[in-house]
Amino acid sequence: MNKIRQHMKISGCVQGVGFRYRAKYVANSMGLTGWVKNEWDGTVEMEVQGTIEQLNRMLTVINQGTYIQIDDIKRREIPCEEHENGFHVR
Repeated sequence: MNKIRQHMKISGCVQGVGFRYRAKYVANSMGLTGWVKNEWDGTVEMEVQGTIEQLNRMLTVINQGTYIQIDDIKRREIPCEEHENGFHVR
């Protein structure tokens, strides 16, 4: 399994609905690393590291949240972090 790291900018109904804490819970339960934070423009920024299948599954599970509605995700692959522990809310 090849690990990758992606930077994501996620838009939709993603602030004030528990997105970041759901992302943290899902990522930690799947053994993924990275971080998530709200942006001033109403989007959420996230970096997450794992396999492409894990990253896609994480987004699917997050989007199943009661009030969360992901409308668009801009994704780009970035270099992996070698010594990162856990997934954190910033």
